[in-house]
Amino acid sequence: MIGRTLLGLTVLAVVGFAALALIAVWDRPSLETMALGSGGTYERGYPSRSINVVVPFPAGGPSDVVARVVTEQMANVLGQSMVIENVSGAGGTIGSARVAAAPPDGYTLLAGSMGSHVAAPVLTPNLKYARDFAPIGFTAQSPVVIVARKDFPADNLRQFVDYLKQNGDRVKEAHGGIGASSHMACLLFNAQAGVKPSLIAYRGTAPALNDLIGGHVDFFCEQVVSVAPQIAAGTIKAYAVSSSERLLTLPEVPTAKEDGLDYQMSIWAGIFAPRGTPTPIVDKLATALDQSLDTPGVKEKVAELGGSIPPKSERTPAKFGRFVNAEIGRWLPILNAASAGTRTH
Repeated sequence: MIGRTLLGLTVLAVVGFAALALIAVWDRPSLETMALGSGGTYERGYPSRSINVVVPFPAGGPSDVVARVVTEQMANVLGQSMVIENVSGAGGTIGSARVAAAPPDGYTLLAGSMGSHVAAPVLTPNLKYARDFAPIGFTAQSPVVIVARKDFPADNLRQFVDYLKQNGDRVKEAHGGIGASSHMACLLFNAQAGVKPSLIAYRGTAPALNDLIGGHVDFFCEQVVSVAPQIAAGTIKAYAVSSSERLLTLPEVPTAKEDGLDYQMSIWAGIFAPRGTPTPIVDKLATALDQSLDTPGVKEKVAELGGSIPPKSERTPAKFGRFVNAEIGRWLPILNAASAGTRTH
């Protein structure tokens, strides 16, 4: 009798320990999660649902157009939809701040640009999100084109600059908001040309371009992606591009250098995640982005818009992050000097 009781207790003990062991294994975090420390939580099957991509500028602008082209292909690679959400205002800082504060789980990303990540930290006092991102990679880059209302009284860039010098702040120069890429393009152009027009700030490229077409402002410095269709349609006039060579999409438009102005710059865009996003998720997104940029359809669409795909060797998160930091350092003195005394409306 006692033997049977002891045997029963032994069996119960073995079963109990086995159950506890199973529970311990079941509840134990995965190796990936344990290695992440205090960062975001890594989901083994990421992504298991749609990913929200915030564009911090209005629909129809260059950041929006490029983001839609690239994320459509990324969604095919990842097997989940990527939904664009336009959160515009304050030179891209409102949408950027929202993403910076989002959970670092890979389901909220930012389609940022040199405006939101280079100019805004310099031009916006007490901006808190400047370092709150994990870089994923480049999406595209595009030169700037100097455009004016179609009836502007100048036939070439030299005449255009002379007119600006003679008329000063009576000339209205539009841009997409303080810290936007077009704002940077305007400041650099003004500094290089030695002109001081009145700067008119808008909530993004699209409304600024609409007012230029309507003749409510005089000129605009914006990337080719945004204005090439309007130039082709004749609704606005193009004076020069900021590239070192003429563009295939705008072969009739000379470079600024051809007309004696040292005005060269390229506006870039990229994908960012909130700081603390687990490295496996960053790497998976970067791989999907890299594969998407190599897709002929994406290359063709970006080229049609006047943009280009960055070299493959420059697309890693680490190199993209170093590039962004270098851009902040390069533009800091330019923005501080050019924006001193600037008025916006």
